Amino acid sequence: MKTMRKRVGLLLMSLALALFAGGVWGSATAEAKSDNNVILDGIYMGEIDLSGMTADEAKAAVNAFVEQLKLKNITFGAVDGHYVAITVADLGVSWVNQNDIDAAVSLGKTGNIVKRYKVVEDLKHGKKVYDLQLAFDPAVLRAFLEEQCTEYDVEAVNASLTLTDGVFAVTEGQSGQRVNIDASLDRTIEFLTNEWNYQDASIDLVIDVEAPKGDAEELAQVKDVLGTFTTSYSSSGSARSANVENGCRLINGTLLYPGEEFSTYNTIKPFTKENGYYPAGSYLNGKVVDSIGGGICQVSTTLYNAVLLSELEVVERNNHSMIVSYVEPSMDAAISESAGKDFRFVNNYEHPIYIEGHTEGKKITFTIYGVETRDPGHKVYYKSEVLSTTNPDHEEIIADGGQGIGYINVQSAHIGQKAQLWRVVEENGVEVSREVINSSSYQASPRTATVGVNTSNPEYASRIQAAIASGSIDNCKAEAAAIKAEMAAASQQQAEQEAYNQALLQQQQQAMEQLAAQ
Repeated sequence: MKTMRKRVGLLLMSLALALFAGGVWGSATAEAKSDNNVILDGIYMGEIDLSGMTADEAKAAVNAFVEQLKLKNITFGAVDGHYVAITVADLGVSWVNQNDIDAAVSLGKTGNIVKRYKVVEDLKHGKKVYDLQLAFDPAVLRAFLEEQCTEYDVEAVNASLTLTDGVFAVTEGQSGQRVNIDASLDRTIEFLTNEWNYQDASIDLVIDVEAPKGDAEELAQVKDVLGTFTTSYSSSGSARSANVENGCRLINGTLLYPGEEFSTYNTIKPFTKENGYYPAGSYLNGKVVDSIGGGICQVSTTLYNAVLLSELEVVERNNHSMIVSYVEPSMDAAISESAGKDFRFVNNYEHPIYIEGHTEGKKITFTIYGVETRDPGHKVYYKSEVLSTTNPDHEEIIADGGQGIGYINVQSAHIGQKAQLWRVVEENGVEVSREVINSSSYQASPRTATVGVNTSNPEYASRIQAAIASGSIDNCKAEAAAIKAEMAAASQQQAEQEAYNQALLQQQQQAMEQLAAQ
Protein backbone atom coordinates (compact mmCIF):
# COMPACT_ATOMS: atom_id res chain seq x y z
CA MET A 1 0.00 0.00 0.00
CA LYS A 2 2.78 2.41 0.90
CA THR A 3 4.51 1.56 -2.35
CA MET A 4 1.35 2.33 -4.31
CA ARG A 5 0.88 5.72 -2.62
CA LYS A 6 4.49 6.53 -3.32
CA ARG A 7 4.03 5.74 -7.03
CA VAL A 8 0.93 7.99 -7.27
CA GLY A 9 2.74 10.84 -5.60
CA LEU A 10 5.65 10.48 -7.98
CA LEU A 11 3.22 10.45 -10.96
CA LEU A 12 1.54 13.68 -9.85
CA MET A 13 4.90 15.32 -9.38
CA SER A 14 5.93 14.18 -12.87
CA LEU A 15 2.79 15.67 -14.35
CA ALA A 16 3.36 18.97 -12.60
CA LEU A 17 6.98 19.05 -13.76
CA ALA A 18 5.90 18.19 -17.28
CA LEU A 19 3.43 21.02 -17.31
CA PHE A 20 5.98 23.42 -15.97
CA ALA A 21 8.70 22.21 -18.31
CA GLY A 22 6.37 22.29 -21.32
CA GLY A 23 5.79 25.99 -20.80
CA VAL A 24 1.99 25.74 -20.26
CA TRP A 25 2.34 28.16 -17.42
CA GLY A 26 6.07 28.99 -17.91
CA SER A 27 6.11 31.88 -20.34
CA ALA A 28 4.88 35.35 -19.54
CA THR A 29 2.00 35.00 -22.03
CA ALA A 30 0.96 31.69 -20.57
CA GLU A 31 1.12 33.17 -17.10
CA ALA A 32 -1.22 35.96 -18.17
CA LYS A 33 -3.70 33.50 -19.68
CA SER A 34 -3.74 31.40 -16.56
CA ASP A 35 -5.54 34.21 -14.85
CA ASN A 36 -9.00 33.10 -13.75
CA ASN A 37 -10.63 36.04 -15.55
CA VAL A 38 -9.27 35.16 -19.02
CA ILE A 39 -10.62 32.53 -21.42
CA LEU A 40 -8.14 29.89 -22.59
CA ASP A 41 -7.09 29.55 -26.22
CA GLY A 42 -9.32 27.48 -28.51
CA ILE A 43 -12.65 28.34 -26.88
CA TYR A 44 -15.40 29.64 -29.16
CA MET A 45 -19.04 30.64 -29.04
CA GLY A 46 -20.44 29.71 -32.40
CA GLU A 47 -18.06 31.29 -34.91
CA ILE A 48 -16.59 33.76 -32.41
CA ASP A 49 -13.08 33.08 -31.04
CA LEU A 50 -13.11 33.98 -27.34
CA SER A 51 -9.43 33.17 -26.74
CA GLY A 52 -7.71 35.55 -24.33
CA MET A 53 -10.88 37.53 -23.55
CA THR A 54 -12.30 38.43 -20.21
CA ALA A 55 -15.97 37.71 -19.57
CA ASP A 56 -16.93 41.32 -20.35
CA GLU A 57 -14.85 41.31 -23.53
CA ALA A 58 -16.39 38.02 -24.64
CA LYS A 59 -19.92 39.24 -24.01
CA ALA A 60 -19.19 42.43 -25.89
CA ALA A 61 -17.84 40.42 -28.83
CA VAL A 62 -20.91 38.18 -28.96
CA ASN A 63 -23.25 41.15 -28.59
CA ALA A 64 -21.49 42.86 -31.50
CA PHE A 65 -21.94 39.71 -33.57
CA VAL A 66 -25.66 39.57 -32.71
CA GLU A 67 -26.03 43.23 -33.64
CA GLN A 68 -24.60 42.40 -37.07
CA LEU A 69 -27.05 39.51 -37.35
CA LYS A 70 -29.90 41.94 -36.78
CA LEU A 71 -29.07 43.59 -40.11
CA LYS A 72 -29.70 40.38 -42.03
CA ASN A 73 -32.86 40.01 -44.09
CA ILE A 74 -35.28 37.12 -43.87
CA THR A 75 -37.66 36.76 -46.80
CA PHE A 76 -40.94 34.93 -46.33
CA GLY A 77 -42.72 33.22 -49.20
CA ALA A 78 -46.45 33.99 -48.95
CA VAL A 79 -49.44 33.15 -51.14
CA ASP A 80 -49.26 33.09 -54.93
CA GLY A 81 -45.53 33.79 -55.32
CA HIS A 82 -45.51 36.93 -53.19
CA TYR A 83 -42.63 37.62 -50.80
CA VAL A 84 -42.34 39.70 -47.66
CA ALA A 85 -38.90 40.71 -46.32
CA ILE A 86 -37.99 41.81 -42.80
CA THR A 87 -34.78 42.35 -40.87
CA VAL A 88 -33.82 40.00 -38.05
CA ALA A 89 -33.95 42.98 -35.68
CA ASP A 90 -37.65 43.34 -36.35
CA LEU A 91 -38.28 39.69 -35.43
CA GLY A 92 -37.55 40.25 -31.74
CA VAL A 93 -34.17 38.43 -31.61
CA SER A 94 -32.22 38.08 -28.37
CA TRP A 95 -29.09 36.22 -27.18
CA VAL A 96 -30.19 33.93 -24.35
CA ASN A 97 -27.17 31.83 -23.20
CA GLN A 98 -24.94 34.57 -21.80
CA ASN A 99 -24.20 32.34 -18.80
CA ASP A 100 -22.10 30.15 -21.08
CA ILE A 101 -19.52 32.96 -21.17
CA ASP A 102 -18.95 32.46 -17.44
CA ALA A 103 -18.58 28.73 -18.11
CA ALA A 104 -16.02 29.51 -20.84
CA VAL A 105 -14.01 31.66 -18.41
CA SER A 106 -14.03 28.85 -15.84
CA LEU A 107 -13.09 26.11 -18.31
CA GLY A 108 -9.69 24.62 -17.36
CA LYS A 109 -9.59 26.62 -14.12
CA THR A 110 -11.49 24.34 -11.77
CA GLY A 111 -11.06 20.78 -10.53
CA ASN A 112 -7.88 18.92 -9.67
CA ILE A 113 -4.67 19.33 -11.59
CA VAL A 114 -5.35 16.25 -13.70
CA LYS A 115 -8.70 17.53 -14.84
CA ARG A 116 -7.29 20.94 -15.67
CA TYR A 117 -4.39 19.38 -17.52
CA LYS A 118 -6.77 17.28 -19.61
CA VAL A 119 -8.76 20.42 -20.62
CA VAL A 120 -5.58 22.18 -21.73
CA GLU A 121 -4.42 19.18 -23.71
CA ASP A 122 -7.82 18.82 -25.38
CA LEU A 123 -7.75 22.46 -26.45
CA LYS A 124 -4.40 21.84 -28.14
CA HIS A 125 -6.00 19.26 -30.40
CA GLY A 126 -9.42 20.84 -31.03
CA LYS A 127 -11.76 23.68 -30.26
CA LYS A 128 -14.30 23.89 -27.49
CA VAL A 129 -17.40 25.45 -29.08
CA TYR A 130 -20.36 26.73 -27.13
CA ASP A 131 -23.53 27.07 -29.20
CA LEU A 132 -24.77 30.60 -29.78
CA GLN A 133 -28.37 30.35 -28.66
CA LEU A 134 -30.78 32.92 -30.07
CA ALA A 135 -34.43 33.36 -29.23
CA PHE A 136 -37.18 35.08 -31.18
CA ASP A 137 -40.26 36.65 -29.60
CA PRO A 138 -43.24 34.49 -30.68
CA ALA A 139 -45.65 37.40 -30.17
CA VAL A 140 -43.60 39.64 -32.48
CA LEU A 141 -43.32 36.88 -35.08
CA ARG A 142 -47.05 36.14 -34.94
CA ALA A 143 -47.92 39.81 -35.33
CA PHE A 144 -45.63 40.04 -38.36
CA LEU A 145 -47.16 36.96 -39.97
CA GLU A 146 -50.73 38.12 -39.30
CA GLU A 147 -50.28 41.75 -40.30
CA GLN A 148 -47.95 41.49 -43.30
CA CYS A 149 -47.78 37.94 -44.62
CA THR A 150 -51.55 37.44 -44.87
CA GLU A 151 -51.93 40.47 -47.14
CA TYR A 152 -51.85 38.22 -50.17
CA ASP A 153 -54.24 35.57 -48.84
CA VAL A 154 -56.97 34.66 -51.30
CA GLU A 155 -60.38 33.93 -49.84
CA ALA A 156 -62.23 30.94 -51.18
CA VAL A 157 -65.27 31.95 -53.21
CA ASN A 158 -68.11 29.54 -52.67
CA ALA A 159 -70.34 28.48 -55.51
CA SER A 160 -73.33 30.83 -55.61
CA LEU A 161 -76.89 31.06 -56.85
CA THR A 162 -78.85 33.85 -58.50
CA LEU A 163 -82.58 33.82 -59.10
CA THR A 164 -83.83 35.79 -62.08
CA ASP A 165 -87.43 35.62 -63.29
CA GLY A 166 -87.94 32.39 -61.38
CA VAL A 167 -84.88 30.66 -62.86
CA PHE A 168 -81.81 29.76 -60.80
CA ALA A 169 -78.31 30.14 -62.25
CA VAL A 170 -75.17 28.64 -60.64
CA THR A 171 -71.78 30.36 -60.52
CA GLU A 172 -68.92 27.99 -59.74
CA GLY A 173 -66.66 28.75 -56.78
CA GLN A 174 -62.90 29.30 -56.60
CA SER A 175 -60.33 27.81 -54.22
CA GLY A 176 -58.67 30.03 -51.65
CA GLN A 177 -55.17 30.11 -50.17
CA ARG A 178 -54.14 31.42 -46.81
CA VAL A 179 -51.07 31.43 -44.57
CA ASN A 180 -51.35 28.91 -41.76
CA ILE A 181 -50.18 31.19 -38.94
CA ASP A 182 -49.51 28.54 -36.29
CA ALA A 183 -47.64 26.13 -38.57
CA SER A 184 -45.69 28.99 -40.19
CA LEU A 185 -44.74 30.32 -36.76
CA ASP A 186 -43.37 26.91 -35.73
CA ARG A 187 -41.47 26.55 -39.01
CA THR A 188 -39.94 30.03 -38.66
CA ILE A 189 -38.75 29.51 -35.09
CA GLU A 190 -37.32 26.06 -35.93
CA PHE A 191 -35.38 27.47 -38.89
CA LEU A 192 -34.01 30.53 -37.12
CA THR A 193 -32.95 28.71 -33.96
CA ASN A 194 -31.62 25.45 -35.44
CA GLU A 195 -30.94 25.80 -39.18
CA TRP A 196 -30.03 29.40 -39.90
CA ASN A 197 -26.44 30.04 -41.09
CA TYR A 198 -26.56 33.72 -40.06
CA GLN A 199 -26.83 34.94 -43.64
CA ASP A 200 -29.74 36.47 -45.55
CA ALA A 201 -32.28 33.67 -45.87
CA SER A 202 -35.70 32.68 -47.18
CA ILE A 203 -38.50 30.76 -45.48
CA ASP A 204 -41.47 29.31 -47.30
CA LEU A 205 -44.55 29.79 -45.15
CA VAL A 206 -47.09 27.02 -44.71
CA ILE A 207 -49.96 27.71 -47.12
CA ASP A 208 -53.35 26.07 -46.68
CA VAL A 209 -55.58 25.57 -49.70
CA GLU A 210 -59.24 26.15 -48.90
CA ALA A 211 -61.71 24.42 -51.18
CA PRO A 212 -64.88 26.35 -52.02
CA LYS A 213 -68.22 25.18 -50.77
CA GLY A 214 -70.80 23.90 -53.18
CA ASP A 215 -70.89 22.91 -56.81
CA ALA A 216 -73.33 22.98 -59.68
CA GLU A 217 -74.72 19.55 -58.88
CA GLU A 218 -75.45 20.41 -55.25
CA LEU A 219 -76.93 23.85 -55.93
CA ALA A 220 -79.10 22.56 -58.76
CA GLN A 221 -81.17 20.80 -56.09
CA VAL A 222 -82.06 24.09 -54.36
CA LYS A 223 -85.48 24.74 -55.86
CA ASP A 224 -88.13 23.87 -53.25
CA VAL A 225 -89.97 26.57 -51.28
CA LEU A 226 -89.39 25.85 -47.60
CA GLY A 227 -91.25 28.91 -46.30
CA THR A 228 -92.53 32.30 -47.44
CA PHE A 229 -94.06 35.28 -45.63
CA THR A 230 -95.36 38.74 -46.57
CA THR A 231 -96.12 41.93 -44.63
CA SER A 232 -97.55 45.26 -45.79
CA TYR A 233 -96.06 48.71 -45.30
CA SER A 234 -98.86 50.51 -47.17
CA SER A 235 -99.29 53.12 -44.43
CA SER A 236 -95.58 54.05 -44.44
CA GLY A 237 -94.25 57.33 -45.75
CA SER A 238 -91.61 57.58 -48.44
CA ALA A 239 -88.61 57.48 -46.08
CA ARG A 240 -89.77 54.42 -44.13
CA SER A 241 -90.76 52.67 -47.36
CA ALA A 242 -87.29 53.32 -48.78
CA ASN A 243 -85.69 51.81 -45.66
CA VAL A 244 -87.81 48.65 -45.91
CA GLU A 245 -86.98 48.24 -49.59
CA ASN A 246 -83.27 48.87 -49.00
CA GLY A 247 -83.02 46.30 -46.20
CA CYS A 248 -84.83 43.76 -48.35
CA ARG A 249 -82.42 44.41 -51.22
CA LEU A 250 -79.39 43.85 -48.98
CA ILE A 251 -80.67 40.43 -47.86
CA ASN A 252 -81.97 39.25 -51.21
CA GLY A 253 -79.78 36.58 -52.84
CA THR A 254 -78.21 35.27 -49.62
CA LEU A 255 -77.01 31.67 -49.89
CA LEU A 256 -76.35 29.74 -46.69
CA TYR A 257 -74.53 26.43 -46.65
CA PRO A 258 -75.27 23.78 -44.00
CA GLY A 259 -74.24 24.95 -40.55
CA GLU A 260 -73.74 28.59 -41.56
CA GLU A 261 -75.29 31.35 -39.44
CA PHE A 262 -77.07 34.41 -40.78
CA SER A 263 -77.04 37.74 -38.91
CA THR A 264 -79.64 40.23 -40.09
CA TYR A 265 -77.85 43.15 -38.45
CA ASN A 266 -74.47 42.34 -40.01
CA THR A 267 -76.10 41.98 -43.41
CA ILE A 268 -78.03 45.27 -43.46
CA LYS A 269 -75.67 47.57 -41.53
CA PRO A 270 -74.48 50.30 -41.36
CA PHE A 271 -77.54 52.49 -40.89
CA THR A 272 -76.22 55.45 -42.86
CA LYS A 273 -77.34 57.56 -45.77
CA GLU A 274 -74.41 56.18 -47.76
CA ASN A 275 -75.84 52.69 -47.30
CA GLY A 276 -79.23 53.73 -48.60
CA TYR A 277 -81.11 54.64 -45.39
CA TYR A 278 -83.24 57.67 -44.45
CA PRO A 279 -84.57 59.13 -41.17
CA ALA A 280 -87.92 57.56 -40.28
CA GLY A 281 -89.96 56.66 -37.21
CA SER A 282 -88.62 54.07 -34.77
CA TYR A 283 -89.16 53.18 -31.12
CA LEU A 284 -86.96 54.72 -28.41
CA ASN A 285 -87.75 54.83 -24.69
CA GLY A 286 -91.47 54.38 -25.23
CA LYS A 287 -91.65 57.07 -27.91
CA VAL A 288 -91.63 57.18 -31.70
CA VAL A 289 -88.62 59.16 -32.87
CA ASP A 290 -86.96 59.65 -36.23
CA SER A 291 -83.72 57.71 -36.72
CA ILE A 292 -81.66 56.66 -39.72
CA GLY A 293 -83.06 53.32 -40.88
CA GLY A 294 -86.40 53.59 -39.10
CA GLY A 295 -88.68 50.76 -40.22
CA ILE A 296 -85.91 48.22 -40.76
CA CYS A 297 -87.47 45.97 -38.11
CA GLN A 298 -90.28 45.14 -40.55
CA VAL A 299 -87.61 43.56 -42.74
CA SER A 300 -86.27 41.36 -39.93
CA THR A 301 -89.81 40.52 -38.78
CA THR A 302 -90.88 39.37 -42.24
CA LEU A 303 -87.73 37.26 -42.54
CA TYR A 304 -88.31 35.82 -39.07
CA ASN A 305 -91.68 34.44 -40.04
CA ALA A 306 -90.32 32.95 -43.26
CA VAL A 307 -87.57 31.29 -41.20
CA LEU A 308 -90.14 29.87 -38.77
CA LEU A 309 -92.19 28.38 -41.60
CA SER A 310 -88.99 26.91 -43.07
CA GLU A 311 -88.25 25.40 -39.63
CA LEU A 312 -84.71 26.75 -39.54
CA GLU A 313 -82.92 27.04 -36.19
CA VAL A 314 -83.42 30.46 -34.61
CA VAL A 315 -80.37 31.57 -32.60
CA GLU A 316 -81.48 35.06 -31.51
CA ARG A 317 -84.80 36.89 -31.66
CA ASN A 318 -85.95 39.94 -29.67
CA ASN A 319 -89.37 41.54 -29.48
CA HIS A 320 -89.97 45.28 -29.88
CA SER A 321 -90.35 47.51 -26.85
CA MET A 322 -93.92 48.31 -27.99
CA ILE A 323 -96.50 46.56 -30.14
CA VAL A 324 -96.13 46.77 -33.92
CA SER A 325 -99.05 46.75 -36.32
CA TYR A 326 -97.81 44.63 -39.22
CA VAL A 327 -97.77 41.24 -37.39
CA GLU A 328 -99.49 39.74 -34.37
CA PRO A 329 -97.84 39.87 -30.92
CA SER A 330 -94.77 37.62 -30.51
CA MET A 331 -94.38 37.28 -34.28
CA ASP A 332 -92.02 40.27 -34.51
CA ALA A 333 -88.21 40.37 -34.51
CA ALA A 334 -86.56 43.68 -33.57
CA ILE A 335 -83.21 45.02 -34.74
CA SER A 336 -81.48 47.65 -32.61
CA GLU A 337 -77.89 48.77 -32.94
CA SER A 338 -77.91 50.69 -29.64
CA ALA A 339 -79.63 47.90 -27.68
CA GLY A 340 -77.60 45.13 -29.30
CA LYS A 341 -80.64 43.37 -30.74
CA ASP A 342 -80.22 41.10 -33.75
CA PHE A 343 -82.14 38.38 -35.53
CA ARG A 344 -79.91 35.38 -36.22
CA PHE A 345 -80.57 31.87 -37.45
CA VAL A 346 -78.65 28.81 -38.66
CA ASN A 347 -79.14 26.63 -41.70
CA ASN A 348 -79.75 23.35 -39.90
CA TYR A 349 -80.54 21.48 -43.11
CA GLU A 350 -78.14 19.15 -44.90
CA HIS A 351 -78.45 21.23 -48.07
CA PRO A 352 -77.88 24.91 -48.90
CA ILE A 353 -80.73 27.41 -48.65
CA TYR A 354 -81.35 30.52 -50.73
CA ILE A 355 -83.16 33.65 -49.47
CA GLU A 356 -85.17 35.66 -51.97
CA GLY A 357 -86.50 39.04 -50.89
CA HIS A 358 -88.60 41.39 -52.98
CA THR A 359 -90.92 44.36 -52.55
CA GLU A 360 -93.90 45.23 -54.69
CA GLY A 361 -97.05 47.28 -54.12
CA LYS A 362 -95.75 48.31 -50.68
CA LYS A 363 -95.52 44.67 -49.60
CA ILE A 364 -92.31 42.89 -48.60
CA THR A 365 -91.92 39.14 -49.10
CA PHE A 366 -89.17 36.71 -48.14
CA THR A 367 -89.10 33.23 -49.64
CA ILE A 368 -86.60 30.60 -48.54
CA TYR A 369 -85.64 27.91 -51.05
CA GLY A 370 -83.89 24.62 -50.33
CA VAL A 371 -84.28 20.89 -50.70
CA GLU A 372 -87.57 19.77 -49.18
CA THR A 373 -86.99 16.73 -46.97
CA ARG A 374 -90.12 17.03 -44.86
CA ASP A 375 -92.96 14.60 -45.41
CA PRO A 376 -95.71 15.91 -47.75
CA GLY A 377 -98.22 15.46 -44.93
CA HIS A 378 -96.13 17.59 -42.58
CA LYS A 379 -97.52 21.06 -41.80
CA VAL A 380 -96.32 23.71 -39.35
CA TYR A 381 -98.07 26.93 -38.38
CA TYR A 382 -97.75 29.52 -35.61
CA LYS A 383 -100.39 30.96 -33.32
CA SER A 384 -100.08 34.16 -31.28
CA GLU A 385 -101.61 34.19 -27.80
CA VAL A 386 -102.03 37.37 -25.75
CA LEU A 387 -101.68 36.58 -22.06
CA SER A 388 -102.44 40.01 -20.59
CA THR A 389 -103.18 43.57 -21.64
CA THR A 390 -102.30 46.87 -19.97
CA ASN A 391 -104.07 50.08 -21.02
CA PRO A 392 -102.34 53.43 -20.42
CA ASP A 393 -104.06 55.25 -17.53
CA HIS A 394 -102.95 58.81 -18.30
CA GLU A 395 -101.90 61.22 -21.00
CA GLU A 396 -98.53 62.91 -21.18
CA ILE A 397 -98.02 66.52 -22.24
CA ILE A 398 -94.56 67.92 -22.91
CA ALA A 399 -94.04 71.70 -23.07
CA ASP A 400 -91.40 72.43 -25.70
CA GLY A 401 -89.78 75.87 -25.55
CA GLY A 402 -88.00 75.16 -28.83
CA GLN A 403 -91.29 75.14 -30.75
CA GLY A 404 -93.41 78.19 -31.41
CA ILE A 405 -96.87 78.70 -29.97
CA GLY A 406 -99.53 76.84 -31.93
CA TYR A 407 -97.30 73.80 -32.61
CA ILE A 408 -98.55 70.45 -31.33
CA ASN A 409 -97.46 66.90 -32.19
CA VAL A 410 -99.54 64.00 -30.86
CA GLN A 411 -98.39 60.37 -30.65
CA SER A 412 -100.99 57.68 -30.17
CA ALA A 413 -101.10 55.50 -27.09
CA HIS A 414 -99.67 51.98 -27.18
CA ILE A 415 -101.36 49.19 -25.31
CA GLY A 416 -99.03 47.04 -23.21
CA GLN A 417 -99.21 43.29 -23.72
CA LYS A 418 -97.64 40.03 -22.70
CA ALA A 419 -97.82 37.37 -25.37
CA GLN A 420 -96.38 34.06 -26.49
CA LEU A 421 -96.08 32.23 -29.79
CA TRP A 422 -97.13 28.63 -30.24
CA ARG A 423 -95.60 26.30 -32.80
CA VAL A 424 -98.15 23.75 -33.95
CA VAL A 425 -97.20 20.71 -36.04
CA GLU A 426 -99.65 18.53 -37.94
CA GLU A 427 -98.98 15.27 -39.72
CA ASN A 428 -101.56 14.30 -42.34
CA GLY A 429 -104.09 16.68 -40.79
CA VAL A 430 -103.58 15.45 -37.21
CA GLU A 431 -101.94 17.69 -34.61
CA VAL A 432 -98.89 15.94 -33.19
CA SER A 433 -97.20 18.69 -31.19
CA ARG A 434 -97.77 22.15 -29.76
CA GLU A 435 -95.07 24.15 -28.00
CA VAL A 436 -94.32 27.75 -26.98
CA ILE A 437 -91.28 29.00 -28.89
CA ASN A 438 -91.08 32.55 -27.53
CA SER A 439 -92.53 34.94 -24.99
CA SER A 440 -92.76 38.70 -25.43
CA SER A 441 -93.47 41.68 -23.21
CA TYR A 442 -94.53 44.99 -24.77
CA GLN A 443 -94.67 48.09 -22.63
CA ALA A 444 -97.66 50.42 -22.46
CA SER A 445 -97.10 53.96 -23.64
CA PRO A 446 -99.54 56.82 -22.96
CA ARG A 447 -100.92 59.13 -25.58
CA THR A 448 -98.34 61.91 -25.73
CA ALA A 449 -98.39 65.48 -27.00
CA THR A 450 -95.48 67.85 -27.52
CA VAL A 451 -96.80 71.42 -27.26
CA GLY A 452 -94.93 74.50 -28.45
CA VAL A 453 -94.85 77.34 -25.85
CA ASN A 454 -92.37 79.80 -27.38
CA THR A 455 -94.11 83.18 -27.77
CA SER A 456 -93.67 86.85 -26.87
CA ASN A 457 -97.43 87.29 -26.51
CA PRO A 458 -98.36 87.12 -22.80
CA GLU A 459 -101.99 86.29 -23.55
CA TYR A 460 -101.09 83.34 -25.78
CA ALA A 461 -98.56 82.09 -23.24
CA SER A 462 -101.16 82.19 -20.46
CA ARG A 463 -103.78 80.40 -22.52
CA ILE A 464 -101.50 77.55 -23.66
CA GLN A 465 -100.11 77.04 -20.15
CA ALA A 466 -103.69 76.78 -18.84
CA ALA A 467 -104.45 74.14 -21.46
CA ILE A 468 -101.32 72.19 -20.49
CA ALA A 469 -102.27 72.44 -16.81
CA SER A 470 -105.64 70.86 -17.57
CA GLY A 471 -103.84 67.61 -18.41
CA SER A 472 -105.98 67.13 -21.49
CA ILE A 473 -104.32 66.71 -24.88
CA ASP A 474 -107.61 67.55 -26.58
CA ASN A 475 -107.74 70.88 -24.70
CA CYS A 476 -104.15 71.56 -25.83
CA LYS A 477 -105.05 70.71 -29.43
CA ALA A 478 -108.07 73.02 -29.35
CA GLU A 479 -106.18 75.91 -27.75
CA ALA A 480 -103.18 75.49 -30.06
CA ALA A 481 -105.49 75.47 -33.07
CA ALA A 482 -107.33 78.57 -31.84
CA ILE A 483 -104.09 80.46 -31.20
CA LYS A 484 -102.71 79.39 -34.56
CA ALA A 485 -105.89 80.61 -36.29
CA GLU A 486 -105.78 83.93 -34.43
CA MET A 487 -102.11 84.40 -35.36
CA ALA A 488 -102.92 83.60 -38.97
CA ALA A 489 -105.83 86.07 -38.95
CA ALA A 490 -103.68 88.74 -37.32
CA SER A 491 -100.94 88.10 -39.84
CA GLN A 492 -103.44 88.38 -42.69
CA GLN A 493 -104.88 91.59 -41.29
CA GLN A 494 -101.40 93.02 -40.90
CA ALA A 495 -100.54 92.03 -44.46
CA GLU A 496 -103.72 93.69 -45.76
CA GLN A 497 -103.01 96.86 -43.76
CA GLU A 498 -99.47 96.98 -45.08
CA ALA A 499 -100.75 96.54 -48.63
CA TYR A 500 -103.32 99.34 -48.13
CA ASN A 501 -100.66 101.63 -46.71
CA GLN A 502 -98.36 100.89 -49.61
CA ALA A 503 -101.10 101.62 -52.15
CA LEU A 504 -102.00 104.86 -50.39
CA LEU A 505 -98.35 105.91 -50.38
CA GLN A 506 -98.08 105.26 -54.07
CA GLN A 507 -101.21 107.37 -54.77
CA GLN A 508 -99.78 110.27 -52.76
CA GLN A 509 -96.48 110.06 -54.66
CA GLN A 510 -98.30 110.08 -58.00
CA ALA A 511 -100.40 113.14 -56.96
CA MET A 512 -97.26 115.04 -55.95
CA GLU A 513 -95.58 114.15 -59.21
CA GLN A 514 -98.62 115.49 -61.18
CA LEU A 515 -98.63 118.78 -59.23
CA ALA A 516 -94.92 119.18 -59.83
CA ALA A 517 -95.45 118.63 -63.54
CA GLN A 518 -98.10 121.43 -63.73
